[in-house]
Amino acid sequence: MLSQHYKDMLGQKSVIREMNAAAFAMGEKIGHDQIFNFSLGNPSVPAPDSVNETMLRLLKNEDSLALHGYSESHGNLKVRGQVAEYLKKTYGLPYTADHVFMASGAAGAIAHALRAVACPGEEVITFAPFFPEYRPYVNETGAILKVVPADTERFQINFEAFEEMLSEKTAAILINSPNNPSGIVYSTETIQRLADTLRKAQETFGHDIYLISDEPYREIVFEGVDAPCISAFYDNTLMCYSFSKSISLPGERIGYVAANPACKDAETIIHMCTQISRGIGHNCPASLIQLAVGEVLGDTADLSVYETNSNILYNELTAMGFSIVKPGGTFYMFPKAPISDAKEFCQKALEYRLVIVPSDSFGVEGFFRVAYCVPTETVERSLDSFRELAKFYGM
Repeated sequence: MLSQHYKDMLGQKSVIREMNAAAFAMGEKIGHDQIFNFSLGNPSVPAPDSVNETMLRLLKNEDSLALHGYSESHGNLKVRGQVAEYLKKTYGLPYTADHVFMASGAAGAIAHALRAVACPGEEVITFAPFFPEYRPYVNETGAILKVVPADTERFQINFEAFEEMLSEKTAAILINSPNNPSGIVYSTETIQRLADTLRKAQETFGHDIYLISDEPYREIVFEGVDAPCISAFYDNTLMCYSFSKSISLPGERIGYVAANPACKDAETIIHMCTQISRGIGHNCPASLIQLAVGEVLGDTADLSVYETNSNILYNELTAMGFSIVKPGGTFYMFPKAPISDAKEFCQKALEYRLVIVPSDSFGVEGFFRVAYCVPTETVERSLDSFRELAKFYGM
């Protein structure tokens, strides 16, 4: 008998993927270069040369069995040590290999972190707007996702609502900064207040509360933006990282969980991840890509195009009358739609060959996400379509 649970999930498909599919279908009819597809957060710049050069060197010079064999359950020990040393050097925290678990991107990292610290029936709190896949990530653990309403004026944390939502059932907080979909970076002030609030909550409820920090956009921060290291503010932090965005390797599915060395039971949590893998069939990322990223830590793709695109779109769209909280990083922005029904607005945008994503699945109504990880030339050509769309709504 087929699983009814997963059959039911077929009716809950990703709106991001659906809009991307709509873009492809339109492109097949009128030409893909005629479609302005801002739906999918797929990096638009190539990986740095160092990645391919490293992989070629490894393939040419290293033992084939080591390159293509299974790594340890925690991930390759040498690579874990390299990651720990990089984090120690960059953020000043005393990470060692024992604090690092290699995972299949940030999604795999979050899947492990959630299962390590949240039990069925306990609650995980996140903040709107949030990445829609957080729902299945949390729900499939048996925990319950609670969503704090958005502060739509700044897209920082709505602390009043958050403090009311904290309870003895709270096991973990799941945050994402720089943020998908808003592009906002949580400020030092915000992270300090979050850490203070969680320490107080731990004392009030008499148990540990973990902060799971989803950080795939950590390196995509714009000039002059305050972007604190979240793990430096709160001991019980589990950093979930992906190389997908920083070095444009989304298809390689490589990242890690890094438990703050000051986190209670940090090393135990990393060991637990190996057992979680047995239950979800993770069984380590590919050995070759682990070894490759270990050699290029600190390198990035040319990320400057994202700030260029952000500035163009922010300046032009606000001039057209759109209200936007200016992004501080990522390759997303989250304008307010001119009507309350974001789905209707995004369907109308398709008539102008603009593929954008309605905000409803991000936990906010009346906004839309623009993923501007596209060539700058595409951004510039899209502006007339945005102007026509704005004109339709009398802006």
